[in-house]
Parts: sequence; structure tokens; C-alpha cells
Amino acid sequence: MAEDQHGGLIDDLARRSGVVMLVGAPDTGKSSFARRLLAAALEAGKTAAYVDADVDQTTTGPPTCVGLHWVRSGEELAAIQAADALQFVGSTTPEGLVLQQVVATAALVDRARGEVDVVVVDTTGVVSGVTGQTLKYHKMELCRPDVVVGLERGAELEPIVGMLRRFFTADVEAAPVDPEVKPASPEDRRRRRADGFRAAFGPPLQRWRVRPTVFAPTLPPGLDLGRLDGMLVGLQDGTGWCLGLGVLEHDDGVLRVITNQGEGMRGLRLGSLHLDLETFETRRMRLREVMFGLD
Repeated sequence: MAEDQHGGLIDDLARRSGVVMLVGAPDTGKSSFARRLLAAALEAGKTAAYVDADVDQTTTGPPTCVGLHWVRSGEELAAIQAADALQFVGSTTPEGLVLQQVVATAALVDRARGEVDVVVVDTTGVVSGVTGQTLKYHKMELCRPDVVVGLERGAELEPIVGMLRRFFTADVEAAPVDPEVKPASPEDRRRRRADGFRAAFGPPLQRWRVRPTVFAPTLPPGLDLGRLDGMLVGLQDGTGWCLGLGVLEHDDGVLRVITNQGEGMRGLRLGSLHLDLETFETRRMRLREVMFGLD
């Protein structure tokens, strides 16, 4: 039987209360570690919440969103894919959207903190370069975790681990990747992303006519609305929370949003992706270019 490299750490974390943030490159087993920790917390008599901030390979909620799921029972843990609250980021990568990613994660951590004993935060696999370090630094600032667990192969997390230990008071635990974790191929990741969007746009889909005044950011005067055709949007409920996803459709001068979450929407947040509702393939867009024709 293979040695359980994480059992002792998980048992220790499950006995504590507070916020645990998981960091690591893609395919380091963060989501599997999170599930084990949530199960251990339940076994220890704790209530928990899962904040899924991996906007590409999501576990809870659709891609491009940060999702919150309450875990107060084994039944709720089994239904972890269903989001109890969403925050829209609008892309499957934090590049160029660090602010949106950090704010979305912090909003859901704040919502969970104080409601449960343990909050487990799963983060994106972007851990290198300026984007990765900036993203993790500001998540630490706003989410204020009590413990950070870094899952790494070799020494790939040394720059981030060193930075977090230098600038913050949270306990930072470095742990090796479980050898049972197998890297996913680009095709596997693409397929899982498409499946996430397909689930988010399950029937019944409806088309809702929308006015140009309901968007954030606000559309510039004179914008050719045809430039918005196929763009991903987040449906906002008017209280700061996201109801789900939609895709804009422009036809014969009329702008509509295609969604299965139209009831209760008060506004639309523009994302940075074009989404094909037949193939569920995405293409990155730059909002500045879409709205102003600039690079």
C-alpha cells in the first residue's frame, strides 16, 4: 500500500478552525486535497465551506466564475459541483484580470468566514512569473488565510512560499504532490472546460432582450452592438452576486442574452471570452479592443 503523504497534515488541519488556502501548479492535486480536507473536517464534527477559485478547471460552478459551496454534511460534500454562491470573473485565466479574480475570491471567503468552522480555498494553477506572484500576494492580503498549503513538484513553489512567509503571518506548509496524481493533457483540460460550460448552459435556454444601458463596464456611445455577438456575460442580481452565465446574441439590430438564469437578473457584466454555444469552445477577447477598437 502506498504511503499517505498528506494524511497527517489533513488530520491536523481538520482539527483547526479558520481559512486554509491551497496553492500549486496545474495537476498538483489541489482539488483532491480539498475534498479530503473537507471530509476530514466533517468527520471531526466541523462545518465547512469550499471556495473554488480555479476559474478554468472548476470543481464548483461554471468556468470563469469563483464558486462557494457549503459543506455541512456528507450529502453536501457529494454535491460539491453545485454552487451556492457565485462571483463572475469573466475569463479562464487571471492574466489581465488579477483584480477581478482577487475580489471575487475574497468576497466569497468573507461570506463563508464566521458561518462555518473551516473554509477551504482552492486557487488557480498560475503560480509563476509576475502574474502568479501578484495574484497570490493580493489573495493573501484580502482573504487572510490562517494556513497556506503549497503542493509542489520539486522546488517550483519556492519563490511564492518564500514571499508568503516573508510578508504574511499565516502558517505556510509545503507538501509534495501525491505520486498518484497524473497530469492532464491539454485535450483533457479543454474537454473538461467545455463540459463545464455545457452544464452551465443546459436547457431550457431562453433569449432575453437587453438594453445597452444594463452593462458593466458601461458601453461607450455609438458602439456597434454587433461587436458583442457571442460574448460571455455574467448575470448579476442587483445585490452584488452572480446568478449564472449568458452569451450575447446580436441579430438585426436587437441585442439579446441567451441563458437559463434570466429570472431576477438586473445587469450584465461583460467577460473577456467569446463562447460558441454549439461546441463550447472559447476565444479570448480584449474588452478594450471590443469596445474601442484598440489593442
